Amino acid sequence: MDSMAVERSAPTTPRLGRGTAPRHRDTGLKQERAVRTREQVLDAAAEAFATRGFPAVTVQDVAALAGVTKGAVYFHFANKEALAQAVAEEFYHLIGAVGQEVEEAGLPPLESVTELLVRTAVAFRDNTMIQAGARLQIERSLIGAEMPMPYLGYTEALTRWLRQAQEEGVLLAGPSPEATARVLVSAFFGAQHISWVLNDRADVADRVQEILTALVPA
Repeated sequence: MDSMAVERSAPTTPRLGRGTAPRHRDTGLKQERAVRTREQVLDAAAEAFATRGFPAVTVQDVAALAGVTKGAVYFHFANKEALAQAVAEEFYHLIGAVGQEVEEAGLPPLESVTELLVRTAVAFRDNTMIQAGARLQIERSLIGAEMPMPYLGYTEALTRWLRQAQEEGVLLAGPSPEATARVLVSAFFGAQHISWVLNDRADVADRVQEILTALVPA
């Protein structure tokens, strides 16, 4: 931030040489570049973690993928563990955004359950950041840093919709909404993992549709 001394004499306006930008503009450009660089590094880390896994990736690998120096990576992230934490946080941000979109659609509760799982399946199939976050959750014991607790908000959203469906008489008596939500989350994330191992998630949407057909009333 600029600091200006207070003069007893009348203030003067500094003259700018040709091609010289005001300092506040220069600061803004530097901040924009820093934001872009951080995004490049985070995207590169996601690609590396998704394809190779946390243990095999180095900071140099991330720097090379991002097209920056190791110093640029360390400017934004203290170490590889910090990169993993940031990718995991972004993973949950994206998952939360899917849930928010479904919430804003104003669908009936069981349709919201279906829509959330289907949209999440597509995101797992197509989004590298989400693929990386899912893999990091599997490898969390290898990371040596505090990672977000897995899928809590996701389970809460499903529970809320299932409870609403039960209250409206759409969901017949059976397991509690909480238990059904936990089963759906376990089935979903197990299905995406199996789809990843067997088919690089190409069939994850089909597998999730099978879960919905079996567990969620039409």
